[in-house]
Amino acid sequence: MTRFWVIGGNYADTNFDRLQGGGKEERIGPFATYNEAKAAWQKRAWETVDQANARYRIEEEGGEVCYWVVGGPYCDTTFSEPAPGGGEQWFGPFDSYDEAKTAWSRHAWSTVDDAMCRYRIEKLTRGEHPRSAHPGSAHSRSAHPRSAKSH
Repeated sequence: MTRFWVIGGNYADTNFDRLQGGGKEERIGPFATYNEAKAAWQKRAWETVDQANARYRIEEEGGEVCYWVVGGPYCDTTFSEPAPGGGEQWFGPFDSYDEAKTAWSRHAWSTVDDAMCRYRIEKLTRGEHPRSAHPGSAHSRSAHPRSAKSH
């Protein structure tokens, strides 16, 4: 049975590679579905929205995974509905979280002055196709060389 976890915490800096005080990452869950985990992730993310060094992600137990960078322009700063005519864009898949983080950083920095634009990293089971949380969203594949690999 697949289980999902929300994992993260307060990191020492915005490289997000080591926790403040050297502790362990917080693990919330397990959740039976991705949507349950995503709801918990959103709740925890909003609870820590004013902490620049706080980061959380969703991880799935078992199965070969890949990562996608998802986002684009949204209607407002709740980031719950994509802007008209665009929809969420999906870039990937990437073989590792670090590769996705590099792509996420590129997209996030290219839109840093746009308060209505946001990107996140989604973790999926290999072969699972990206699904949008919003009807009518666009799916894009990255020019990243690994995105063309078949697994």
